[in-house]
Amino acid sequence: MPDEEIRDELPEDLDISGYVGQYTFPDIARRRIPAVIYLVVAAGCFLLWITHRGPGHVLVNQGFFWVAVALALIGLYHLAAAWPLNVRETDALVAASGRVGFAVGHASAQLGWTGLRSRPVWRILLYSSEEPPQKRGVVLVDGVEAEVLFDFVEDNPEDWSILRRR
Repeated sequence: MPDEEIRDELPEDLDISGYVGQYTFPDIARRRIPAVIYLVVAAGCFLLWITHRGPGHVLVNQGFFWVAVALALIGLYHLAAAWPLNVRETDALVAASGRVGFAVGHASAQLGWTGLRSRPVWRILLYSSEEPPQKRGVVLVDGVEAEVLFDFVEDNPEDWSILRRR
C-alpha cells in the first residue's frame, strides 16, 4: 500500500467536521472500558503465572507477574480517573455568568483536567456585553458538580479603539 493511501483518522464520535448543531463533548467515564480490559488481561497474566510457573514451564516466567502488576495498577488508575462529566459547557457558562456579576457577551469554554485523578474542570473566559467589552473574567467550574472553583474579574485592558468605525 503506498504511503499516500495511509491516513490517520479521528474516531467518528470526535470528528466534528461534518456535524451540524451543538457539539457534546464525549463523557470521560469512557475510561472505564480500557480499565476493565487492563484488569482482565492482568488477571489472565497472573493466573498463567500462578498455574504455569516453575522449571517445567519455559514459556511463563517472572515477566507475567510484573506485567500483571503493571496492568492492574494502570487499570485501577483508569477506574479512579473515570469521572462522569455531569456538567456540560452550557451549564458551566450559566454557573460562570452567575458568578462574575456582569451581563455576559462573548464567552468561551474549554475542558481541562486537574489533580492526580484528572477531575474535569471547565475553564470559562467571559467578556461583558458592552461594545467594546468593559470587563473580562475567567471562571473555573467543576465538571462533576457545577461548583465554581475559581473566578477572576478585571476591567478589560485591551484597546479596541482602532477597531471602531469612524
